[in-house]
Amino acid sequence: MQSKILIVDDEADILNMLKGFFEKRNYSVLTAKNGEEAIKQAEHQPDIILLDINMPGLDGIYVCQRIRDYVSCPILFLTARIEDTDKVKGFAVGGDDYIVKPFSVIELEARVAAHLRRELRHAFEAQIKFDGGLSIDYSARCACFEGEAIPLVKKEFDIVELLSQNPGQVFDKERIYERVWGYDSDGDSGVVSEHIRRIRTKFTKIGCKSYIETVWGSGYKWTR
Repeated sequence: MQSKILIVDDEADILNMLKGFFEKRNYSVLTAKNGEEAIKQAEHQPDIILLDINMPGLDGIYVCQRIRDYVSCPILFLTARIEDTDKVKGFAVGGDDYIVKPFSVIELEARVAAHLRRELRHAFEAQIKFDGGLSIDYSARCACFEGEAIPLVKKEFDIVELLSQNPGQVFDKERIYERVWGYDSDGDSGVVSEHIRRIRTKFTKIGCKSYIETVWGSGYKWTR
């Protein structure tokens, strides 16, 4: 089965080059040359997105933030330059990785394949767990409280998945960051606290207890 990739870049040469490259490798390719087109194309539910950050009009950070409510696939940012503050912003809105231009298309393909393999592994994990009124479907990557869906974006669900599958075990921010974002990511583990704050807000808003407990001086754990 073909993997569907959405490539977003305002530079026509890069867009056409990547489209041809991934088509030759048997990907189904969607393209967009600006943020508005990217938001529309994301409705086709690609398996992975390559998203240029520095676009005129709607930039990649804004686009990622807009589509994360309904798109759970990996999003890899393409950028000519990157500051640490930009990385934190990108991870905070749901990005998964950064590729700095100019890049090797072979390395890019390897990173795309690695993210897709990670997504595939998730699909074969245990399907459903129940804990009080909370149910988590690890295959469908969704959580519900008393039948009502909790709107978790990708990284939020990844954190819930990690902690809930290891109840009672304490994870510090650095370990959560390494497990969820990857050992070779260049971001800041401080983004973990913001994601956990959002998770707790979404749980309590729907009437569910937060389940994620702060262990002061040590990290976080899932309450049994």
